[in-house]
Amino acid sequence: MSGPPHNFVYMDGDRPATDAVRDALAPRFSMVAGRRPRTVRRTWLDTFDWRLHRAGFTLEYVTGRRPGELVLTSSAGERITAAAGGTRWPAPVGALPRGPLRDRLKGLTSVRALLPAAKAASSVSEFRLCNTDDKTVAWLTVDNMQAQPAAAELPTRLSVTAVRGYQAQADRIAQYLATEPGVTPGALPPLDAVLATAGHTPGEYNGKIEVQLTAAMPARSALAAILLQLLDTLEANVAGTIRDIDTEFLHDLRVSVRRTRSALKLGGHLLPDGVADEYRPEFKWLGDLTTPTRDLDVHLLTFDAGAAALTSASPADLAPFHDYLVQRRTLEQRRLARALRSARFRALTSNWRKVLTGLAPPRRGPTAGHAAAAIVRRAHRRVLAQGSVITGASPPESLHDLRKRCKELRYALEFFAPLHDPDTHRQAVRELKDLQDVLGTFQDCEVQQHEIRVIAADMMASHDVPATALLAMGDLSAQVGRRERRARGEFASRFAAFASPPAQARFRALTLGPAA
Repeated sequence: MSGPPHNFVYMDGDRPATDAVRDALAPRFSMVAGRRPRTVRRTWLDTFDWRLHRAGFTLEYVTGRRPGELVLTSSAGERITAAAGGTRWPAPVGALPRGPLRDRLKGLTSVRALLPAAKAASSVSEFRLCNTDDKTVAWLTVDNMQAQPAAAELPTRLSVTAVRGYQAQADRIAQYLATEPGVTPGALPPLDAVLATAGHTPGEYNGKIEVQLTAAMPARSALAAILLQLLDTLEANVAGTIRDIDTEFLHDLRVSVRRTRSALKLGGHLLPDGVADEYRPEFKWLGDLTTPTRDLDVHLLTFDAGAAALTSASPADLAPFHDYLVQRRTLEQRRLARALRSARFRALTSNWRKVLTGLAPPRRGPTAGHAAAAIVRRAHRRVLAQGSVITGASPPESLHDLRKRCKELRYALEFFAPLHDPDTHRQAVRELKDLQDVLGTFQDCEVQQHEIRVIAADMMASHDVPATALLAMGDLSAQVGRRERRARGEFASRFAAFASPPAQARFRALTLGPAA
């Protein structure tokens, strides 16, 4: 078997790469023109949050003399190709032609659309490398690539691939090439090289909070850095939300807004007087603005699973309900897009950035370590206090309020993660997440049941709705109700685990350890 190709870059602009290869290999090997030179255009595709790259995959849309082809490769050597058909980007994976490539991508991308990450055009030439017996022992590919659209020149890429049975001679060819002036073994992957021309790297967006903090820095500076990154994330998702590329753009935008509101509530006292009070209402406006579309997204994302689980109706009976959801979402999405293009939204983000970048640390004030300890400690105590008085007879609102307090605690832990012991922090977050999951399921089910009833009433008032559709919606509501009751039943054990002595000891370590 043949091994992987040997890759090089050639950076000597004074002579052609082919001359350098001939000089390096003569007289032991000769270079003979092989296939005709061709022009290849590549578009690298990934999700906005780089899910393929993070999973070790690269997807290329390649065009040349032949119709467009999709090529999926992995760092482990997996390779799947498929015709692209008439797909235009951005596109959901479901828009690709059926087959193994689409099936593989679906598991990697989930609900995220594929969109262009980088583009390049290449002039590709291939040569036979022959030994002294005139036997072809390897192929040399010479790739002169330009990043698009700026036509930025990249170093020539050379690749030596052994013919079956001649791996040893191909290895010797690679050794000779490595000693030639201007030839450097190894090369950045093409995607990395193209992105580098614009100062970017794969995976640079992930939506996580990753701010460099130290316990000794001023608390105000730490909070400003956190809020600025949240603003960066919010703004990064605006265009995708307006264009409605996929539902995760709105999700990430909403999360950044919720985190900002929590940061202003938990740490607003660290900012100059009046700043938090001025911006809390504006971010509440923005959060409320995104709620209708996101609620409808959740309905539609879970629709197929809910329809498949009906017990007294057919999934087809829910078609009028699905149509209603789609129509309502279209209207709400238009309203959201208009608001995100509005002067009010532009003023909010622009003025907020000016405030944050203009903040100076006070002459006196807490350090980030002390502020983080106090904020996490207060948020943790609120969760314990509210959760400990909830019983089986408590109203649903008590669980909804506790869910909000848990989110505030979760965000506080995320904000100040660099100040905590990683293992202790990870375990505390895991225990909190277990509690959040059951509270989130409970609230989502409550919201969905309420909306199904409201939508059913509206459909009856304004549409000629088949009775079968209403019966199916009742079946769906009952199914959601069962999930809600299960979640309510699990609450006591989840909260007991969160409030257990070992879990409380972990939180004490977080608030009295590195952050103190």
